[in-house]
Amino acid sequence: MVKRFVVAPRGRWGTYPDIGSALRAAAGRRGPVRVEIEPGHYPESLTVRGEVVLAARGEPGSVVVNPARGTVLDAAGSVMVRGLELVGRDTDVVDLHAGTLVLDRVAVRAHGGVCLHARRDTAATLTDSEFRYGRVLFAGATGSVERCRFTDAADNALAVIESGRVALRDSRFTGSRIHGVRVSDARAELTGCQLSGTGQAAVCADTRAEMTVTDCVITAVQAEAVLFTGQSRGLMRGCRVSDAEHGVAATTGSDPVVRDCVFTDCRDTGINVADAGLGTFEDCEVIDARTVSVFVTRGGAPEVSGCRIVGGNVGVAVVDKSRGRFRRIDVENLPSVALRVREGSSAVFEDVRVERCTAGLETQGDAGTTAEVTGGLFHDCTMGSVAAGGQSRVTVRGVTARRGVVGFAAVEESTLRVHDCEITEMGMGVLAIGRTTLFARNLSVTGPDGPGLGSTDSAYLDVAGSRFTECGRVAVSVQGTSGGRLVDCSVTGAPGGMAVQHNGRVDLLSLDSSLRVAEQFSEPAAPPPATVVNNFNAPVFTGAITHSQVAFGNTHVIQQQTTQDGAGS
Repeated sequence: MVKRFVVAPRGRWGTYPDIGSALRAAAGRRGPVRVEIEPGHYPESLTVRGEVVLAARGEPGSVVVNPARGTVLDAAGSVMVRGLELVGRDTDVVDLHAGTLVLDRVAVRAHGGVCLHARRDTAATLTDSEFRYGRVLFAGATGSVERCRFTDAADNALAVIESGRVALRDSRFTGSRIHGVRVSDARAELTGCQLSGTGQAAVCADTRAEMTVTDCVITAVQAEAVLFTGQSRGLMRGCRVSDAEHGVAATTGSDPVVRDCVFTDCRDTGINVADAGLGTFEDCEVIDARTVSVFVTRGGAPEVSGCRIVGGNVGVAVVDKSRGRFRRIDVENLPSVALRVREGSSAVFEDVRVERCTAGLETQGDAGTTAEVTGGLFHDCTMGSVAAGGQSRVTVRGVTARRGVVGFAAVEESTLRVHDCEITEMGMGVLAIGRTTLFARNLSVTGPDGPGLGSTDSAYLDVAGSRFTECGRVAVSVQGTSGGRLVDCSVTGAPGGMAVQHNGRVDLLSLDSSLRVAEQFSEPAAPPPATVVNNFNAPVFTGAITHSQVAFGNTHVIQQQTTQDGAGS
């Protein structure tokens, strides 16, 4: 049977004048104790031991416990607090040393301290409560948090550390100066929570943490909405993020799974994988990211599938010796490049669709920079669909490119391999410039305004089994010192057009065309005029010389000048 004690501020008959006196009276009794507290202000520190319930007899917040200093509630045993407001300064407001603690409809304010410190091997359950200014700390403890509010924490609003384990549901975090929730070397599950206004990442998992974030809404944060770092793991699913610096980030060996999330209006990146981070990102959407929608850098290596990118600046960027695999990627309405691979990085793209972007795929870097595209559609890329630059190597298979300045281009010293691709309605089909290498098999180019295939400088062409239909005045143009071979290719077009115009450095093997071929040998440049060098053993004069004395071929010379009066000097 529960023993009941009543506390009233003025201590009428049958009640206790303060909470401490009621607890002291209950301390000598066995079994559960219930202390009911009348509304009022109680400037005291509470030490609770055993199986005790502290409950306000009025509305939640009608009982305020506010000592001048020290811990407000020191608990051990099986303690429940219901409807109280606990206010403390410069220390732990609630300190759970042992056992279990339940805070129900409790308000805790920590001015310069910690709202709740749940120590190792304890368990705390928080429901419908509010925590303001200080953090809630689970250090090796377990916990459950439901329908709580965390406001204006001076650092992290809630931290789970030292192998702690906490489940959070339907709670709200606003205005934390550091993180809303930090999980370090511990486990946590967040479901249906709202986070906003944090100074750093709204949710952070570090130091091999395991974290699940499901159906959460995160807005207006200064850094990442969700950050996985320090080899942490976890799942992020069904979340909505807006106005964050980065939507989700995986760094330093972390390997999260991110599914069915939407990242809108991120100030820098939507998905950010850096510093050897990993991660699997499935069926996500990035809308209007200001810098890069999916950014992989400094050795990152994610797998991304089913991602839709709309608006913003750059779609996918893999840079600085990173790598990635991207499947079923849709990119549309970008003022810049849809897919970018640079600086020794490698990327594999499968089943991509790019529409209404300035450029489709762009690569730039040394020979370690590689990109493969298998199965894709590039529509209305203003400048071009695929461009390989530097010494990069690009392979394109089963891709259709439609409308733009140029379909595929290789510049500088890059290598471009094209297999089973189709180019239509372009200004030019394929262009090779510089010391590039172009391999093409079963390429179809239809209806470009200019050449279907053009090369210049010292590019090398190896094109076989390809078709050039209804091209401009010239279907294939080989200029400069470029060369190579065309094998089993066909050219069709209007009468009067030209099948091939070349410099005599390209072999045409089994060319099928009724159009004419023009071979224009480049004349070797005229040699520079010969320079004649004459060696003279005497001075050479090109004009009249007067009043001069000249001596040559002598080993000893005496010079004498005669003045006007005939005297030597």
